[in-house]
Amino acid sequence: MTLKSLSDQFFDIAASQSEKPFLYEKKHGVWQGQTYGEVAISVLRAAGMLRMLGVNKGDRVVIGAENGINWAVADLAIMTLGALVVPSYSTNTMDDHLHVLTDSGAVLAITSTGALAEKMAEAAEKAKTCKTLICFEDIALKTPTSTLTVTSWDKALEKVDISISGDVRETLAPDDLSCLIYTSGTGGLPKGVMLTHRSISTNVEDVRQMLERADLVKGQRFLSLLPLSHSYEHTGGLHLPVRMGAEIWYCESVDQVSSNLQEAKPTLMIAVPRLYEVLYDRIERGLKAKGGLSEKLFRKAVALGLKKLDGGRLTLTEKIADRILERLVRAKVRQRLGGRLRYFCSGGAPLNPDIGRFFLAIGVGILQGYGQTEASPVISLNPPDDIRISTVGIPVSSVDLMLDDDGQILIRGDMVMKGYWNKPDETAETIQDGWLHTGDIGQIDDDGYLMITGRKKEIIVNSGGDNIAPARLEAMLCIHADIEQAMLTGDKRPWLAAVIVPSSEINALPKAEQHKRLKMACDSINANLSKLEKIRRFIIADEPFTIDNGEMTPTLKVRRHVVMKRYAKTLDELY
Repeated sequence: MTLKSLSDQFFDIAASQSEKPFLYEKKHGVWQGQTYGEVAISVLRAAGMLRMLGVNKGDRVVIGAENGINWAVADLAIMTLGALVVPSYSTNTMDDHLHVLTDSGAVLAITSTGALAEKMAEAAEKAKTCKTLICFEDIALKTPTSTLTVTSWDKALEKVDISISGDVRETLAPDDLSCLIYTSGTGGLPKGVMLTHRSISTNVEDVRQMLERADLVKGQRFLSLLPLSHSYEHTGGLHLPVRMGAEIWYCESVDQVSSNLQEAKPTLMIAVPRLYEVLYDRIERGLKAKGGLSEKLFRKAVALGLKKLDGGRLTLTEKIADRILERLVRAKVRQRLGGRLRYFCSGGAPLNPDIGRFFLAIGVGILQGYGQTEASPVISLNPPDDIRISTVGIPVSSVDLMLDDDGQILIRGDMVMKGYWNKPDETAETIQDGWLHTGDIGQIDDDGYLMITGRKKEIIVNSGGDNIAPARLEAMLCIHADIEQAMLTGDKRPWLAAVIVPSSEINALPKAEQHKRLKMACDSINANLSKLEKIRRFIIADEPFTIDNGEMTPTLKVRRHVVMKRYAKTLDELY
């Protein structure tokens, strides 16, 4: 079987099931959708529009907009022309957009409206190669541009002759580039990862096969929450559903995820651990507020669920109670999640095992995986028929994986990137003899399940020469009700310290009381840690780590070097 480009695969599926529902978004309070056949027509028209605006095979086109039907259409249209999709996070600053535009040499940018359009327009005008900006909505920029042509998506489409739009499909080879996805840059400027049609297609098929083990391919509905500029969502939330012939419903926002879950009634959803932490926290706070019998029944349901999860045998009394609690507790939780949810998929950062076990105990499946943008991105995934939540699963079928002498995870296979855009030295450093050096440290158990124990560049080496992986300890801190965020430090120091963002409840207290409560929180966590891992001192952050203040990436990872620089003097005073 000849491997086809991602756009050709889409058109094949659209031709065979043109009447099947595909993309949905909420407008003016009402969910509106398009079938595969309708989206195919939209893609051809959009490709014709882009060709009229001068986009040709090999050109780079930036998409910096919120998730929605037009984003997906633009992605497929760019690929149809043989051009390269260059996603840029909607949360990016003007300087971030400028870096992506100039580094990629993009000839055209696509955005939405409001402040985002203003930032993208400023960046596009400064970028020497970008000549055109398309906005999904018709807007008037506050700051007029002199060298940039600005038009709306709909107005540009009106100029397209549908009779010629079918001639825009470029003949592509599997190893042609499909996109440049810029890494989130926790330690410096993002690099453009070159992914081919083959690399993403291979990854999509690997994940599809894994899902097929639990009959999770046909008739599926995805709720898309993560930004499509994230490789995890771009592959798993767009091109995977296309390959499955599934529906995609675009979540309005993080704040609306609970209501959107109930409205869209998805079967699958991809998200980062932070979402599950938020959901867990909401459940815990709701339980404590209710108290009484409701809380008691819920705790019992969790306890029995954990017992079954750990392979324990229920007594006759417990079996009866479990059946009752299944109807009274677990079924109601699943109903609040839409009633059809089969699995959450977690990736992008480590999932606290306790949170994973909690959801599994109440009957909500979580498939934790592991990946990198450089691997298109999925490297491993928990099989739905054999979940081991303390691991990131087993390597997907096309991945060859081994551990280097220092424990670093090395992989090779068709899903590996072609390299970093215009960065041959960094490419040669990362891919050696065909093996991608992930920078992550791991272990493999006797059954082939992978566990991530740390990040090679983020490992804290204390003054005694001991190696400490901070991610697990930070996750333990963040699950505590009094702690919202945390970052550990202690490199070349005798012991660990932390920068802590308190919960909103704790933040409302006087400073002395804040410190007292957080000290108690740290002490409770330290009780279960080795001497080496204990958090001895901490400081309270001036404000939460956010994307806006530059202390988090768009994928919600802490930019350690930024936080360290901001609090360097105060942290030094702890030692």
